[in-house]
Amino acid sequence: MTALVNIETEPKAHIIRDDREAIAIAKELAAEFRKGDSDRDRDRKLPVEEVKRFSQSGLWGIIVPKQYGGAGVSNATLAEVIKIVAEADSSLGQIPQNHLYMVEAIKLDGTEEQKRFFFDLVLQGKRFGNAFSEIGTKSVTDVQTRLTRSDDSFVLNGRKYYSAGALLAHWIPTIAADEDGKTVVAFVERDAEGLTLLDDWTSFGQRTTASGTTILENVKVKPEHVIPHYLAFERATPMGAVAQIIQAAVDVGIAKAALRDTLHFVRNHTRPWVDSNLEKGYEDPLTLYNLGNVIIQVHASEELLRRAGEFIDLAYESGLEESKVVESSIAVAEVKALATEASLLATNKLFELAGTKSTLQEFNYDRHWRNARAHTLHDPVRWKYYAVGNYFLNGVNPPRHPWL
Repeated sequence: MTALVNIETEPKAHIIRDDREAIAIAKELAAEFRKGDSDRDRDRKLPVEEVKRFSQSGLWGIIVPKQYGGAGVSNATLAEVIKIVAEADSSLGQIPQNHLYMVEAIKLDGTEEQKRFFFDLVLQGKRFGNAFSEIGTKSVTDVQTRLTRSDDSFVLNGRKYYSAGALLAHWIPTIAADEDGKTVVAFVERDAEGLTLLDDWTSFGQRTTASGTTILENVKVKPEHVIPHYLAFERATPMGAVAQIIQAAVDVGIAKAALRDTLHFVRNHTRPWVDSNLEKGYEDPLTLYNLGNVIIQVHASEELLRRAGEFIDLAYESGLEESKVVESSIAVAEVKALATEASLLATNKLFELAGTKSTLQEFNYDRHWRNARAHTLHDPVRWKYYAVGNYFLNGVNPPRHPWL
Protein backbone atom coordinates (compact mmCIF):
# COMPACT_ATOMS: atom_id res chain seq x y z
CA MET A 1 0.00 0.00 0.00
CA THR A 2 1.09 3.60 -0.47
CA ALA A 3 2.33 5.36 2.63
CA LEU A 4 0.03 8.11 3.86
CA VAL A 5 1.88 9.22 6.98
CA ASN A 6 1.53 12.87 7.95
CA ILE A 7 4.94 14.21 8.93
CA GLU A 8 4.58 17.82 7.92
CA THR A 9 3.48 19.51 11.15
CA GLU A 10 6.64 19.30 13.21
CA PRO A 11 8.43 21.99 15.22
CA LYS A 12 12.11 22.71 14.71
CA ALA A 13 14.53 20.37 16.39
CA HIS A 14 16.54 21.05 19.50
CA ILE A 15 20.21 21.76 18.83
CA ILE A 16 22.51 19.47 20.80
CA ARG A 17 25.78 21.12 21.75
CA ASP A 18 28.17 18.36 22.81
CA ASP A 19 28.80 14.65 23.28
CA ARG A 20 27.65 14.56 26.89
CA GLU A 21 24.28 16.10 26.03
CA ALA A 22 23.82 13.69 23.12
CA ILE A 23 24.28 10.65 25.35
CA ALA A 24 22.05 12.08 28.08
CA ILE A 25 19.21 12.73 25.63
CA ALA A 26 19.63 9.27 24.08
CA LYS A 27 19.18 7.68 27.50
CA GLU A 28 16.11 9.80 28.20
CA LEU A 29 14.49 8.87 24.89
CA ALA A 30 15.41 5.20 25.27
CA ALA A 31 13.46 5.05 28.52
CA GLU A 32 10.40 6.30 26.61
CA PHE A 33 10.88 4.14 23.52
CA ARG A 34 11.28 0.91 25.47
CA LYS A 35 7.76 1.16 26.89
CA GLY A 36 6.02 0.52 23.56
CA ASP A 37 8.68 -1.55 21.81
CA SER A 38 6.97 -4.94 22.16
CA ASP A 39 3.51 -3.66 21.20
CA ARG A 40 4.82 -1.83 18.14
CA ASP A 41 6.59 -4.99 17.00
CA ARG A 42 3.60 -7.25 17.68
CA ASP A 43 1.16 -5.00 15.79
CA ARG A 44 3.69 -3.74 13.20
CA LYS A 45 2.76 -0.20 14.15
CA LEU A 46 5.05 2.34 12.52
CA PRO A 47 6.72 4.53 15.19
CA VAL A 48 5.49 7.82 13.74
CA GLU A 49 5.44 9.84 16.95
CA GLU A 50 8.57 8.18 18.26
CA VAL A 51 10.53 9.10 15.13
CA LYS A 52 9.32 12.68 15.45
CA ARG A 53 10.51 12.77 19.06
CA PHE A 54 13.79 11.17 18.01
CA SER A 55 14.63 13.71 15.31
CA GLN A 56 13.26 16.71 17.20
CA SER A 57 15.51 15.80 20.12
CA GLY A 58 18.45 16.87 17.97
CA LEU A 59 20.06 13.43 17.85
CA TRP A 60 19.73 13.20 14.07
CA GLY A 61 21.94 16.28 13.75
CA ILE A 62 24.77 15.39 16.13
CA ILE A 63 27.37 14.66 13.43
CA VAL A 64 26.78 17.94 11.59
CA PRO A 65 30.16 19.71 11.92
CA LYS A 66 30.46 22.50 14.46
CA GLN A 67 31.25 25.09 11.81
CA TYR A 68 27.78 24.50 10.38
CA GLY A 69 25.99 24.74 13.72
CA GLY A 70 26.03 21.08 14.80
CA ALA A 71 27.65 19.33 17.74
CA GLY A 72 30.17 17.46 15.60
CA VAL A 73 30.23 14.63 18.13
CA SER A 74 32.81 11.87 18.01
CA ASN A 75 32.06 8.65 16.18
CA ALA A 76 32.44 6.85 19.50
CA THR A 77 29.56 8.97 20.80
CA LEU A 78 27.54 8.37 17.64
CA ALA A 79 27.87 4.61 18.12
CA GLU A 80 26.96 4.91 21.80
CA VAL A 81 23.81 6.89 20.99
CA ILE A 82 22.62 4.35 18.43
CA LYS A 83 23.38 1.47 20.80
CA ILE A 84 21.37 3.08 23.58
CA VAL A 85 18.33 3.66 21.37
CA ALA A 86 18.59 0.23 19.71
CA GLU A 87 18.54 -1.51 23.08
CA ALA A 88 15.18 0.15 23.71
CA ASP A 89 13.82 -0.46 20.19
CA SER A 90 16.10 -1.81 17.49
CA SER A 91 13.89 -0.54 14.67
CA LEU A 92 14.17 2.99 16.02
CA GLY A 93 17.91 2.45 16.31
CA GLN A 94 18.13 1.49 12.64
CA ILE A 95 15.84 4.12 11.11
CA PRO A 96 18.36 7.03 11.19
CA GLN A 97 21.20 4.91 9.82
CA ASN A 98 20.93 6.12 6.23
CA HIS A 99 20.11 9.66 7.32
CA LEU A 100 23.40 9.75 9.20
CA TYR A 101 25.16 8.09 6.27
CA MET A 102 23.96 10.94 4.07
CA VAL A 103 25.13 13.57 6.51
CA GLU A 104 28.56 11.95 6.34
CA ALA A 105 28.40 11.87 2.52
CA ILE A 106 27.55 15.57 2.39
CA LYS A 107 30.38 16.33 4.80
CA LEU A 108 32.85 14.51 2.56
CA ASP A 109 31.75 15.45 -0.95
CA GLY A 110 29.08 18.12 -0.87
CA THR A 111 29.83 21.57 -2.19
CA GLU A 112 29.95 24.44 0.28
CA GLU A 113 26.45 25.45 -0.84
CA GLN A 114 25.16 21.90 -0.42
CA LYS A 115 26.64 21.66 3.06
CA ARG A 116 25.00 24.88 4.18
CA PHE A 117 21.65 23.92 2.65
CA PHE A 118 21.37 20.29 3.76
CA PHE A 119 23.00 20.71 7.16
CA ASP A 120 20.53 23.48 7.92
CA LEU A 121 17.67 21.12 7.03
CA VAL A 122 19.10 18.45 9.32
CA LEU A 123 19.43 20.85 12.24
CA GLN A 124 15.83 21.92 11.71
CA GLY A 125 14.82 18.30 12.22
CA LYS A 126 14.27 17.23 8.62
CA ARG A 127 14.88 13.53 8.04
CA PHE A 128 16.56 11.76 5.15
CA GLY A 129 15.24 8.32 4.28
CA ASN A 130 16.91 6.22 1.64
CA ALA A 131 16.40 4.63 -1.73
CA PHE A 132 19.69 2.79 -2.04
CA SER A 133 19.30 -0.95 -2.58
CA GLU A 134 17.71 -2.84 -5.44
CA ILE A 135 16.61 -6.44 -5.72
CA GLY A 136 17.02 -8.78 -8.67
CA THR A 137 20.35 -7.32 -9.76
CA LYS A 138 23.70 -9.09 -10.10
CA SER A 139 25.06 -7.62 -6.85
CA VAL A 140 24.50 -4.71 -4.49
CA THR A 141 26.78 -2.55 -6.62
CA ASP A 142 24.84 -3.25 -9.82
CA VAL A 143 22.72 -0.08 -9.78
CA GLN A 144 19.98 0.02 -12.42
CA THR A 145 18.42 3.31 -11.30
CA ARG A 146 19.47 6.07 -13.69
CA LEU A 147 19.94 9.80 -13.40
CA THR A 148 19.90 11.43 -16.83
CA ARG A 149 20.19 15.05 -17.88
CA SER A 150 17.08 16.86 -19.13
CA ASP A 151 17.65 20.47 -20.17
CA ASP A 152 18.86 22.32 -17.06
CA SER A 153 17.97 19.57 -14.57
CA PHE A 154 18.03 15.78 -14.19
CA VAL A 155 15.47 12.99 -14.38
CA LEU A 156 15.52 9.99 -12.08
CA ASN A 157 14.06 6.57 -12.92
CA GLY A 158 14.27 3.35 -10.96
CA ARG A 159 12.82 1.04 -8.34
CA LYS A 160 14.32 0.48 -4.89
CA TYR A 161 13.68 -1.82 -1.96
CA TYR A 162 14.86 -2.02 1.68
CA SER A 163 14.14 1.72 1.94
CA ALA A 164 14.42 1.90 5.73
CA GLY A 165 13.09 5.15 7.11
CA ALA A 166 11.69 6.40 3.81
CA LEU A 167 8.05 6.28 4.91
CA LEU A 168 8.77 8.78 7.67
CA ALA A 169 11.31 10.95 5.84
CA HIS A 170 11.14 14.45 4.40
CA TRP A 171 13.75 13.76 1.72
CA ILE A 172 14.58 10.51 -0.08
CA PRO A 173 18.28 10.38 -1.08
CA THR A 174 18.54 7.97 -3.99
CA ILE A 175 21.57 6.06 -5.22
CA ALA A 176 21.74 6.13 -9.01
CA ALA A 177 24.18 5.76 -11.87
CA ASP A 178 24.77 8.90 -13.89
CA GLU A 179 25.29 9.00 -17.65
CA ASP A 180 28.94 8.05 -17.16
CA GLY A 181 27.98 5.08 -15.01
CA LYS A 182 29.29 6.69 -11.83
CA THR A 183 27.44 6.43 -8.53
CA VAL A 184 25.70 9.59 -7.40
CA VAL A 185 23.15 10.49 -4.75
CA ALA A 186 20.08 12.42 -5.88
CA PHE A 187 18.09 14.07 -3.10
CA VAL A 188 14.36 13.93 -3.79
CA GLU A 189 11.73 15.69 -1.72
CA ARG A 190 9.01 13.50 -0.30
CA ASP A 191 6.21 15.12 -2.30
CA ALA A 192 8.06 15.11 -5.63
CA GLU A 193 5.97 14.20 -8.65
CA GLY A 194 6.70 10.65 -9.80
CA LEU A 195 7.88 9.44 -6.38
CA THR A 196 5.87 6.58 -4.83
CA LEU A 197 6.56 5.04 -1.42
CA LEU A 198 5.07 1.63 -0.70
CA ASP A 199 4.56 0.26 2.80
CA ASP A 200 5.25 -3.33 1.78
CA TRP A 201 8.02 -4.45 4.15
CA THR A 202 7.18 -8.02 5.26
CA SER A 203 10.32 -9.24 7.04
CA PHE A 204 9.79 -11.18 10.26
CA GLY A 205 12.35 -8.91 11.93
CA GLN A 206 12.92 -5.16 12.23
CA ARG A 207 9.23 -4.86 11.41
CA THR A 208 8.81 -1.18 12.18
CA THR A 209 11.75 0.37 10.33
CA ALA A 210 9.36 2.28 8.03
CA SER A 211 10.87 0.42 5.10
CA GLY A 212 9.49 -0.81 1.78
CA THR A 213 9.60 -0.07 -1.93
CA THR A 214 10.46 3.26 -3.54
CA ILE A 215 9.41 3.85 -7.14
CA LEU A 216 10.86 6.73 -9.15
CA GLU A 217 9.22 7.59 -12.45
CA ASN A 218 10.66 10.56 -14.29
CA VAL A 219 11.34 12.40 -11.05
CA LYS A 220 12.92 15.79 -11.66
CA VAL A 221 16.05 16.55 -9.65
CA LYS A 222 17.83 19.88 -9.38
CA PRO A 223 21.58 19.82 -10.14
CA GLU A 224 22.32 21.28 -6.71
CA HIS A 225 20.62 18.26 -5.15
CA VAL A 226 23.07 15.76 -6.66
CA ILE A 227 26.22 14.62 -4.84
CA PRO A 228 29.07 12.73 -6.60
CA HIS A 229 29.09 9.87 -4.13
CA TYR A 230 31.67 7.85 -6.06
CA LEU A 231 34.33 10.31 -4.88
CA ALA A 232 34.00 8.99 -1.32
CA PHE A 233 35.45 5.68 -2.48
CA GLU A 234 38.03 6.92 -4.99
CA ARG A 235 40.13 8.14 -2.08
CA ALA A 236 40.65 7.00 1.49
CA THR A 237 37.65 8.07 3.59
CA PRO A 238 35.80 6.53 6.54
CA MET A 239 32.53 6.56 4.56
CA GLY A 240 32.07 2.80 4.75
CA ALA A 241 33.29 2.63 8.34
CA VAL A 242 30.72 5.19 9.50
CA ALA A 243 27.96 3.29 7.73
CA GLN A 244 29.02 0.01 9.28
CA ILE A 245 29.60 1.20 12.82
CA ILE A 246 25.97 2.30 12.99
CA GLN A 247 24.87 -1.16 11.86
CA ALA A 248 27.12 -2.74 14.48
CA ALA A 249 25.71 -0.45 17.16
CA VAL A 250 22.19 -1.69 16.34
CA ASP A 251 23.34 -5.30 16.74
CA VAL A 252 25.00 -4.54 20.08
CA GLY A 253 21.79 -2.86 21.20
CA ILE A 254 19.76 -5.95 20.29
CA ALA A 255 22.20 -8.15 22.20
CA LYS A 256 21.92 -5.92 25.26
CA ALA A 257 18.12 -5.99 25.11
CA ALA A 258 18.11 -9.79 24.95
CA LEU A 259 20.58 -10.04 27.83
CA ARG A 260 18.51 -7.61 29.88
CA ASP A 261 15.38 -9.69 29.43
CA THR A 262 17.25 -12.94 30.07
CA LEU A 263 18.55 -11.68 33.39
CA HIS A 264 15.11 -10.49 34.44
CA PHE A 265 13.33 -13.69 33.46
CA VAL A 266 15.85 -16.12 34.92
CA ARG A 267 15.98 -14.19 38.16
CA ASN A 268 12.19 -14.01 38.53
CA HIS A 269 10.64 -16.97 36.73
CA THR A 270 13.00 -19.77 35.71
CA ARG A 271 12.85 -22.98 37.71
CA PRO A 272 15.97 -25.03 38.54
CA TRP A 273 16.47 -28.25 36.61
CA VAL A 274 15.52 -31.31 38.62
CA ASP A 275 19.02 -32.82 38.57
CA SER A 276 20.60 -29.71 40.06
CA ASN A 277 18.98 -30.25 43.48
CA LEU A 278 18.80 -26.48 43.89
CA GLU A 279 16.00 -24.24 45.13
CA LYS A 280 16.25 -21.44 42.59
CA GLY A 281 16.78 -21.39 38.82
CA TYR A 282 19.29 -18.57 39.12
CA GLU A 283 21.55 -20.84 41.20
CA ASP A 284 21.93 -23.44 38.43
CA PRO A 285 25.70 -23.67 37.66
CA LEU A 286 25.15 -24.56 34.00
CA THR A 287 22.84 -21.59 33.59
CA LEU A 288 25.43 -19.36 35.23
CA TYR A 289 28.17 -20.71 32.96
CA ASN A 290 26.18 -20.06 29.79
CA LEU A 291 24.98 -16.71 31.01
CA GLY A 292 28.54 -15.71 31.78
CA ASN A 293 29.52 -16.53 28.21
CA VAL A 294 26.75 -14.30 26.85
CA ILE A 295 27.69 -11.45 29.18
CA ILE A 296 31.33 -11.62 28.14
CA GLN A 297 30.41 -11.59 24.43
CA VAL A 298 28.11 -8.62 24.87
CA HIS A 299 30.61 -6.66 26.94
CA ALA A 300 33.36 -7.41 24.42
CA SER A 301 31.14 -6.15 21.62
CA GLU A 302 30.51 -2.93 23.51
CA GLU A 303 34.23 -2.37 23.97
CA LEU A 304 34.99 -3.10 20.31
CA LEU A 305 32.22 -0.68 19.35
CA ARG A 306 33.76 2.10 21.42
CA ARG A 307 37.22 1.24 20.06
CA ALA A 308 36.01 1.29 16.45
CA GLY A 309 34.50 4.74 16.95
CA GLU A 310 37.81 5.97 18.32
CA PHE A 311 39.63 4.57 15.28
CA ILE A 312 37.32 6.52 12.96
CA ASP A 313 37.94 9.65 15.00
CA LEU A 314 41.70 9.08 14.72
CA ALA A 315 41.35 8.74 10.95
CA TYR A 316 39.75 12.16 10.77
CA GLU A 317 42.30 13.65 13.15
CA SER A 318 45.07 12.38 10.85
CA GLY A 319 43.63 14.33 7.92
CA LEU A 320 42.36 11.06 6.38
CA GLU A 321 45.79 9.49 6.14
CA GLU A 322 45.22 6.25 4.24
CA SER A 323 46.75 3.94 6.85
CA LYS A 324 44.52 5.43 9.56
CA VAL A 325 41.42 5.14 7.38
CA VAL A 326 42.25 1.48 6.69
CA GLU A 327 42.73 0.84 10.41
CA SER A 328 39.30 2.33 11.09
CA SER A 329 37.67 0.07 8.50
CA ILE A 330 39.32 -3.00 10.01
CA ALA A 331 38.33 -1.96 13.54
CA VAL A 332 34.72 -1.57 12.42
CA ALA A 333 34.84 -4.94 10.65
CA GLU A 334 35.96 -6.50 13.93
CA VAL A 335 33.04 -5.10 15.91
CA LYS A 336 30.57 -5.89 13.14
CA ALA A 337 31.71 -9.52 13.23
CA LEU A 338 31.55 -9.87 17.00
CA ALA A 339 28.31 -7.88 17.34
CA THR A 340 26.65 -10.25 14.89
CA GLU A 341 27.80 -13.29 16.84
CA ALA A 342 26.88 -11.74 20.19
CA SER A 343 23.40 -10.67 19.12
CA LEU A 344 22.58 -14.10 17.70
CA LEU A 345 24.03 -15.83 20.76
CA ALA A 346 22.22 -13.62 23.27
CA THR A 347 18.86 -13.80 21.52
CA ASN A 348 19.06 -17.58 21.16
CA LYS A 349 20.35 -18.27 24.68
CA LEU A 350 17.50 -16.22 26.14
CA PHE A 351 15.08 -19.08 25.51
CA GLU A 352 17.49 -21.88 26.42
CA LEU A 353 18.29 -20.34 29.79
CA ALA A 354 14.87 -18.84 30.58
CA GLY A 355 12.93 -21.96 29.67
CA THR A 356 9.70 -22.80 27.87
CA LYS A 357 7.61 -20.16 29.61
CA SER A 358 9.71 -17.45 27.99
CA THR A 359 8.35 -18.45 24.56
CA LEU A 360 4.80 -17.37 25.43
CA GLN A 361 3.39 -14.63 23.22
CA GLU A 362 2.69 -12.39 26.18
CA PHE A 363 6.42 -11.73 26.52
CA ASN A 364 7.17 -11.41 22.78
CA TYR A 365 10.82 -12.18 23.45
CA ASP A 366 11.13 -13.73 20.03
CA ARG A 367 11.30 -10.19 18.64
CA HIS A 368 14.91 -10.00 19.82
CA TRP A 369 15.94 -13.08 17.83
CA ARG A 370 13.88 -12.02 14.81
CA ASN A 371 15.43 -8.56 14.88
CA ALA A 372 18.96 -9.90 15.27
CA ARG A 373 18.54 -12.48 12.53
CA ALA A 374 17.04 -9.97 10.08
CA HIS A 375 19.37 -7.07 10.81
CA THR A 376 22.61 -9.08 10.77
CA LEU A 377 21.80 -10.13 7.20
CA HIS A 378 22.47 -6.56 6.07
CA ASP A 379 25.83 -7.70 4.73
CA PRO A 380 27.59 -11.08 5.18
CA VAL A 381 29.68 -11.11 8.33
CA ARG A 382 31.84 -13.92 6.92
CA TRP A 383 33.48 -11.30 4.72
CA LYS A 384 34.39 -9.26 7.80
CA TYR A 385 36.43 -12.16 9.13
CA TYR A 386 38.08 -12.49 5.72
CA ALA A 387 38.95 -8.78 5.58
CA VAL A 388 40.41 -8.80 9.09
CA GLY A 389 42.47 -11.94 8.50
CA ASN A 390 43.73 -10.80 5.11
CA TYR A 391 44.79 -7.44 6.53
CA PHE A 392 46.73 -8.74 9.51
CA LEU A 393 48.26 -11.78 7.82
CA ASN A 394 48.90 -10.52 4.30
CA GLY A 395 48.83 -6.74 4.64
CA VAL A 396 45.95 -6.48 2.17
CA ASN A 397 43.77 -3.40 2.63
CA PRO A 398 39.99 -3.89 2.64
CA PRO A 399 37.99 -2.76 -0.40
CA ARG A 400 36.47 0.71 -0.49
CA HIS A 401 32.69 0.54 -0.43
CA PRO A 402 29.78 1.20 1.98
CA TRP A 403 30.01 -2.30 3.50
CA LEU A 404 33.55 -1.97 4.95
